Amino acid sequence: MPKPNPDTKPWAATRRGLAAELGQIDGVLPGSVIRRHMRCGKPGCACKADPPALHGPYIQWTRSVEGKTVTRFLTEDELASYQSWFDNARRLKELVAKFEIASVHALEADRRHPRTTDSKASARRSKRPADS
Repeated sequence: MPKPNPDTKPWAATRRGLAAELGQIDGVLPGSVIRRHMRCGKPGCACKADPPALHGPYIQWTRSVEGKTVTRFLTEDELASYQSWFDNARRLKELVAKFEIASVHALEADRRHPRTTDSKASARRSKRPADS
């Protein structure tokens, strides 16, 4: 049986487009980044006043590593350098989800239009007794 050409299958152009977008991603940093203002532990500090004058902003990157939450503080320069990689992590998840959907649709469309290229298999199917 000849191998089907994936370029002629349904959703091929969509999958090729998504694959091209995946190829443009040059780095991925998972997790979330937030800016925080925090209180310190010094009893007489202005951050304890009413209203408080909190310290910060601090840039905090949080992610999961082997099931544990890991937090790291970043500088403004680090965030500026790697912001696109944080954005890429979200974009990668979106692209993979779309790729999966397109692949499922391609399989389902292919199943609705079965190929009859194997004449022996076709002949075997025609010789089977009909189900009652």
